[in-house]
Amino acid sequence: MADEIIIGLEIHCQLHTASKLFCGCDTDFRSDAPNTHTCPVCLGLPGSMPMLNKKAVEYALMVAKALHCEVLSECEFSRKNYFYPDLNKAYQITQYDKPLAENGHILIEGDNGEKKIRITRIHLEEDPGRSVHMGSQERGRYTLVDYNRAGIPLIEIVTEPDLRSPKEARRLLNKMRATLEYLNVFDSEAEGSLRVDANISIKGSNRVEIKNISSYKGVEKALLFEVTRQKNVIRRGLTVERETRHFLESRGVTTSSRSKEEENDYRYFPEPDLLPLQVKSWVDTIILPELPDARRERFKTRYGCFTEHAKTLTGSKKTADFFESVAGNNPALASTWIADYLLGELNYRDMSIDSVPPSHFTDLLNHLATEAITDKSGVEILRAMLDQIAEGKPIETPTAIIARLGLAKTGGDEIAGMIGDVIKENPQAVKDYYDGKKEALNYLVGQVMKKSRGRADPAQLNTLLVSRLTKEE
Repeated sequence: MADEIIIGLEIHCQLHTASKLFCGCDTDFRSDAPNTHTCPVCLGLPGSMPMLNKKAVEYALMVAKALHCEVLSECEFSRKNYFYPDLNKAYQITQYDKPLAENGHILIEGDNGEKKIRITRIHLEEDPGRSVHMGSQERGRYTLVDYNRAGIPLIEIVTEPDLRSPKEARRLLNKMRATLEYLNVFDSEAEGSLRVDANISIKGSNRVEIKNISSYKGVEKALLFEVTRQKNVIRRGLTVERETRHFLESRGVTTSSRSKEEENDYRYFPEPDLLPLQVKSWVDTIILPELPDARRERFKTRYGCFTEHAKTLTGSKKTADFFESVAGNNPALASTWIADYLLGELNYRDMSIDSVPPSHFTDLLNHLATEAITDKSGVEILRAMLDQIAEGKPIETPTAIIARLGLAKTGGDEIAGMIGDVIKENPQAVKDYYDGKKEALNYLVGQVMKKSRGRADPAQLNTLLVSRLTKEE
């Protein structure tokens, strides 16, 4: 296919262990001063010896099992030799020709329905340190290095080049993040906990690697830019160079970094201070928690959720847990209000769902279920509550917000009075209604809703208005 896009990802995930991969240094470093979580081992000082973290191996095996991978009978650590300021030993301890696991897969929502993305390999390695550029990366005055991150346990998940669009790549990352969250092996909110290298080419052209993309949205943006850039190069009759590029998120562009290294440039050789691992039998003892696909199906059968709602609700473990905490006797209402209203409002405010008290949301659902308020009033109440949370103010219950703003559903004499006022104030619309113009009725309904500040039930209002107009005809 002409201009077919070919994408493969290398996903680096920091495992949420208490200590580093080869030493006892604390991994909770982000709020501490630079270079305070270090020791002779993670600094690579002469004479220091690495000791493998058992929990990191267990977490990596959990991921391998969840992604349907085959765990090798023997895996081995190697030294990957290259020089970079944040690589304090001038080599990285990783796995090369004998990784932990191979040949897995993950299911995603592709551009043309459900799609299986093959997993080439999963291997364990140590994270390097972090370079801090004082100024922009291209024009910084100088660079500092923080080794607190050096030695943090990483798994690298390498996919086959099965992705065919930047959108599919982002969907894969969202599914992978959800799977890792369900396994409870990483902290998705910690800075740098998941980073991506993307390999992309237009069929028939050279492959380009985009390094160290640090956000889910950034992956899609970087790939979209690179697709456009490569297609423009080809259309001008030029050759796409095989190279490594960096994504500058602030500008939304990729820039050339260096020519692409070959594997032999790294001079891999077995790590002499660590014995090979034989952990295949360990996999059989690992019991996985309920994963996103299984939970999605359970939500459909147990709660009667629509397929799209079930996908949305199980897209993150926190969202799924929140839904189950508020579903109560009306799961259909809860799923609709979380998927269609709450998540959008949270995204707009850049808030997490765990900031919302389940008891408050249950109170809102109860008012909706008993039809004490309209859907429009429900949205207003939800926004008022979330604004209070975002601003750090005391959080009112929906019951208190209804009383304070007067949002209880109106009816009876009050709504009849509003209908009479609207009919008197809009003679042209009334005439248009009698002339058979259907949009006139919608206009009159809207005017009554405006007077009631959304407290009137639209269906009931429509019936009452038609009845009143019929009597006065």
